[in-house]
Amino acid sequence: MYALCDVNSMYASCEKVFDPGIRRRPVVVLTNNDGCICSACGIAKKMGIGKKFTPYFQMKDELARIGAVIRSSNYELYADLSQKLMDTCSRFAPHSHIYSIDELFLYYGKNQAYVPQEGWLAHGVKIRKTVWKEVRLPVSVGLGETCTLAKCANYAAKKLPGFKGVAVIDNDKAREAVLAQMAVTDVWGIGSRLGKRLNEAGIYSALQLAKAQPGWIRKQFSIVVENTVHELNGVVKLNWDAVRSPKKEIYSTRSFGQHITELEQLKFALATHAGIAAVKLRKQHSLTKTLVIFANSSPHDEAGYYRKSVYHHFTVPTNDSCQIMNACSQAVEKIFQTGVRFYRCGVGLLEISDETCYQQDLFEASKDNIKLMSCMDKINARFGRNTTILAGQGIAPKFTMRREFLSPQYTTCWGDIPKIQCN
Repeated sequence: MYALCDVNSMYASCEKVFDPGIRRRPVVVLTNNDGCICSACGIAKKMGIGKKFTPYFQMKDELARIGAVIRSSNYELYADLSQKLMDTCSRFAPHSHIYSIDELFLYYGKNQAYVPQEGWLAHGVKIRKTVWKEVRLPVSVGLGETCTLAKCANYAAKKLPGFKGVAVIDNDKAREAVLAQMAVTDVWGIGSRLGKRLNEAGIYSALQLAKAQPGWIRKQFSIVVENTVHELNGVVKLNWDAVRSPKKEIYSTRSFGQHITELEQLKFALATHAGIAAVKLRKQHSLTKTLVIFANSSPHDEAGYYRKSVYHHFTVPTNDSCQIMNACSQAVEKIFQTGVRFYRCGVGLLEISDETCYQQDLFEASKDNIKLMSCMDKINARFGRNTTILAGQGIAPKFTMRREFLSPQYTTCWGDIPKIQCN
């Protein structure tokens, strides 16, 4: 049996954890540089103001009219609460797998010793209540015989009437009842483009997809969709590696809070993105062979649009932040142009391979400082992101995001720890 624990409106819910005064108010969280809406609580969605990626300036007056609470993305808070969520949920099963910042799979195996005596539904309710008690985040829990069915059950727990945050698919009757109410595009892994092709083949609901002939599906679409059909029928085809396989390309990019016109600041910005991408690379135990850096002005700039990218190929694959930042520093002068007001920049790591199996160079040894990188990663994991950085990232950069509605970092900053007065 599998379970999927998923936070309802993660970012907006995190904002309410340490601020009970806004729990009954519509809360909207904005993307980087306060550009667009990226998350809205249930109250806001019911009022019709929670559509993702709607530009903030378009909704500003309407949000003010209804008294909505606006927050900038507080990634430090969200990451810390996410870790607490994962720690809490993982206690309920022998195996767990983090799928995203707000989703966690639990696997109970085939051993009957792990089957909860109270039953699966009561077990799901217990998970939900425990998370609310210990973390104060509202979660939906879906349980099914496969990862895909657990996803479908979670969809039911969130969006279908009568489930109240917990749904279980452990028999054909429950499975067909849920799948019949789901559009085929609501099935995990079926996007709008693939959904359109399935519609053209006469498949509109998840139940119709489940009843399709696997061989025909494979011939008309792919083995991936065939596996989805099997999963919808309770046959396990996905394992943890398939659920979240290592990325083949890693990017870190962001627009600036204010335009950059100086070479030194562009160097710092690209070095910062190189560091972020390198950490992600090491986290999945991979190496990169090719680096790409890019920067551009705003397409609305009166001086005209400017964009340029530069590639760098490493002789020996690496995941060392120092090596990647040095390559960035050498390439940035090929991108910089005097007079250009840079609006965005980024770094991409390509040709990614596993760190345990890669082609070495006969004449050049690896320059990676594995112990230094491991030490930095451990310090930052324990004491918070950017506790230790490389000098190339700059001490007081001018390219930080614009976050005018930022809430306190209650759990990661000593100065923001909540104060309780007892009279």
